[in-house]
Amino acid sequence: MSFRIFIANRGEIAIRIARTALENGFVPIGVYTKEDEQSLHRKYLKEDREVSSYLDIEEIVEAAQELGADAVHPGYGFLSENPEFAREVARRNIAFIGPSPSAMELSGDKLKAKEVASKLGIPTLPWMIVKDEKDVLEFAREHGFPILIKAVGGGGGKGIRLLRENDDVGKNIEIASKEAEKAFKDPRIYVEPFIENVKHIEVQILGDGENIVHLFERECSVQRRFQKIVEEAPSPFLNSAERDLITQHAVELATAIRYSNAGTVEMLFDVGSRKHYFMEVNARLQVEHPVTEMITGLDIVLKQIEITMYKVLDLKQSSISMRGHAIEARIYAENPLQEEPSTGVVKYYREPSGPGVRVDSSIETGSKVSAEFDPMIAKLIVWGPDRRTALLRLERGLKEFIIDGLLTNIPLVREIIKHEEFVKGVYTTKFYSQNINLFRRELEKRIREEALLVTGLQELAGKDVRKLIEPSKKLAEQHAESIDKLKRKAWYYYVSTRERLRKR
Repeated sequence: MSFRIFIANRGEIAIRIARTALENGFVPIGVYTKEDEQSLHRKYLKEDREVSSYLDIEEIVEAAQELGADAVHPGYGFLSENPEFAREVARRNIAFIGPSPSAMELSGDKLKAKEVASKLGIPTLPWMIVKDEKDVLEFAREHGFPILIKAVGGGGGKGIRLLRENDDVGKNIEIASKEAEKAFKDPRIYVEPFIENVKHIEVQILGDGENIVHLFERECSVQRRFQKIVEEAPSPFLNSAERDLITQHAVELATAIRYSNAGTVEMLFDVGSRKHYFMEVNARLQVEHPVTEMITGLDIVLKQIEITMYKVLDLKQSSISMRGHAIEARIYAENPLQEEPSTGVVKYYREPSGPGVRVDSSIETGSKVSAEFDPMIAKLIVWGPDRRTALLRLERGLKEFIIDGLLTNIPLVREIIKHEEFVKGVYTTKFYSQNINLFRRELEKRIREEALLVTGLQELAGKDVRKLIEPSKKLAEQHAESIDKLKRKAWYYYVSTRERLRKR
């Protein structure tokens, strides 16, 4: 009987896990909610069950048991870092594809993880648990402003507030604590110094509790409100010695806590002093794992499954090598100017393709996108033998990517990747906030130019259509296909004209 893997997730990550399962002879099964009844991920599941929420532990574990699951893969987000979920899965004699509950608890408590790192001699920033404004000001007297307020049990940019000298300390503490309580059921917050010019570097690790290896690092410094937009591997900024030390510290930490399965050790890299500081451990598969797969040739999801099935990692550090460069752009369904979610039905969908291009997506033509879930609908991942080639392929891929019926951040990403700081690889976590107004001005200029083109093309298309058919409803219905073809020709003409205008 085939090994049945229950995917406790939705969207692109559910599809990505299901693909590895299918390729390797496993049976992917899973869940969906009423909102996701027509979701693309259901087409990749051999069987599934409806649940009321992707966060209902009891309901999801019962569905897994009912479907005869041998193992549960949590994906990322939702219950992926919930130790109680992992324990409940184990209580039902189902294997959990991920780290142990104790590892989740340790990584979920940012301060406990920092204490472990400090004992190992891994650099960390000073920190202090705070309860009120008095505590924060006491910390500031010793370390100065700016200061970062963070949730002890946090992640994903939630429960984080940046405090500068004249900010309302009490209000920010209250907001951060409430966010932490809502997101992690843990209202505790702490403070640490905020370094102005840093890069966000993370190391992908795999382990079986004894044998721990790293798959090199990723850079995730293009962020807005502490959430990532563009990631790449390896970092274009680190030299070999810095890379070796950072990956060494990641493996040392994972070894000390006897980490098993896939995880990420996150660091801050001060571009001024060229020193790194341990930040946290993410005990799950990361959204940006594909860039690591592209440079190592390894299927991280498959390794997760194998570690769970055989209790051993069949990799040695000496057998892992890095080849080329990879970049990932997250595609969000949102207005690129206002950063507000865009919802509706995808009228036409075409993915980019060609050498070194990969798309992990949750949509197709006809898909419905709602505001109920995270707005990320796809990831465009490119690989090249060097960073320059990867950048050119990313630029091409973004131009080829067509999602009609929704607004997306594709135009914004195109502005990001052509900025001089990004091209040179010297950007920091401030890059997005410092340049967002520039990006918006460029987008507004492009929108005005394109609006004029589209208006003209629509008028021309209308005239051509009137030549093709009689002005009657019946004939219009009969010639609907011809009209659609004509409109599509007008669209391609518009795209090519737009590119010619840009090159002037």
